[in-house]
Amino acid sequence: MDAVIGRDRRIVHHAAAPPIGRASDARPFVVVVGAGIAGLAAATGLAERGVGVEVIECQEYLGGRVGGWTDALPDGTPIAMNRGFHAFFRQYYNLRQLLRRTDPQLRRMTRVDDYPLVDAQGRRDSFRRLPLTPPWNALAFAARSRTFPLHELCRLDARAAAPLAMVSVPAIYEQLDHVDAETFLRKIKFPVAARHLAFEVFSRSFFAPPAQMSAAELAAMFHIYFLGSSEGLLFDVPTSNYDTALWSPLSEYLAARGARIRTATTVTQVRAGGERTFRVHDDVGGVVDADAVVLATDVAGLRRIVADSPDLGDPDWRSRIQALRSAPPFLVHRLWLDRPVAQERPAFLATGGMPPLDNISVLDRYEDQARSWAERHNGAVVELHAYAVSEVRTPEFEREIRGQLLARLHHLYPETADARIVGEQVQWRQDCPLFGVGDHAARPPVRTPHDKLMLAGDGIRIDLPVALMERAATTGWTAANALLTQWGLSGHDLYTVPTTGRHAVLRRLAAREMSKAAIQEESV
Repeated sequence: MDAVIGRDRRIVHHAAAPPIGRASDARPFVVVVGAGIAGLAAATGLAERGVGVEVIECQEYLGGRVGGWTDALPDGTPIAMNRGFHAFFRQYYNLRQLLRRTDPQLRRMTRVDDYPLVDAQGRRDSFRRLPLTPPWNALAFAARSRTFPLHELCRLDARAAAPLAMVSVPAIYEQLDHVDAETFLRKIKFPVAARHLAFEVFSRSFFAPPAQMSAAELAAMFHIYFLGSSEGLLFDVPTSNYDTALWSPLSEYLAARGARIRTATTVTQVRAGGERTFRVHDDVGGVVDADAVVLATDVAGLRRIVADSPDLGDPDWRSRIQALRSAPPFLVHRLWLDRPVAQERPAFLATGGMPPLDNISVLDRYEDQARSWAERHNGAVVELHAYAVSEVRTPEFEREIRGQLLARLHHLYPETADARIVGEQVQWRQDCPLFGVGDHAARPPVRTPHDKLMLAGDGIRIDLPVALMERAATTGWTAANALLTQWGLSGHDLYTVPTTGRHAVLRRLAAREMSKAAIQEESV
């Protein structure tokens, strides 16, 4: 395995399917709707093979939910803004391959040395200095954890917990997608403190509380980040705002390959026909004819476009699109403070059982623009996240949530209580997909009823062990590959963590427990 992909010797290499037939002399032209990670991956995959590409993005910036832009504080000082902290884990192989197009050594990324978790009782866990190889990582974590001591392992219901040890994608969805994550963790007798601190922190990174999230997604996530990978749970973050570190360079890379990107333009409709296969309409009166289309929007955007495009798909496919759901809203509150945060504070702190706060980021520890501002003003730039917040959005409710977030910050980082807030930005969003109970079977895949229409995004089904930003990147590459093979062009190889539990002994033990459970159910 090429060292540039990752350190895990068991990385799975998914070779691109061979081209069908020979490439035509005619140059295909594709419209990619959406310039988030999925759309940019699809555009890159196509443009690198000589396909004409036009990317149409409704926002004024690239990157989607990982986009960046420039704003200003009340005194007029320009500030770098984005939608909040994102962790670029080492097992995000396909996303990292996209970023390597303009940063081969990923020098515009920096490692976050610790990822501490803290709960309302002050118990603290960390993934720092853990062994990287499973299952020793899990055992070492339990050995030193205050919320999951080793003796609690004996209390786990081995039979109910067996799927965690032998996760296989996509089989895990057949086993657990009908159960919510909270019920599953109770059933396996996972320690309450550890459940709230560890698993709830991870489940809420999907922007949903455990009671609304599929247990299959939770198990798959446990496999991707822990028992299925030896990359570890620490991660990298960009050293600069997302626009300058990631997407402006990629935009230039695409332009050099003939791709065109239009921002601040919303696609309203995709119709069959025109001079090519599809005719794409936008909200400024533009019409573009394309040989193929990749819809790489968020859930709401995809539902809207399909609803307004009667030529697309069949009734079953259209109903599956409309059944997609968005996760509850979340809030990002960024603060510019007139005094620094204590040096011992981590760059990122996750919290459990401390609603509404889910995590705290100290941006001046890793982002150049925030660091520059903090040094000039002897201050700090801090960000507070609240996931899965109530959909009530009155001014009074927002003031209450902001007050609660500040109180949590002052409790955890007491030195901030006396700091003056020089500036603040509050963002409410509700555009992340919900991975709800029973949703997986009906979730639409990359391919559609039209062989020249593809879907991409983190809400799109792909039967590989990927999640969040990596799912977006992987579906984008897959959408490009599905079109390239039809035109006689080579696709792009993909990489993932193992698609099944990596330890034969654990798999055998888990299979035995699950077999016992099946026999018991039949006898009942």
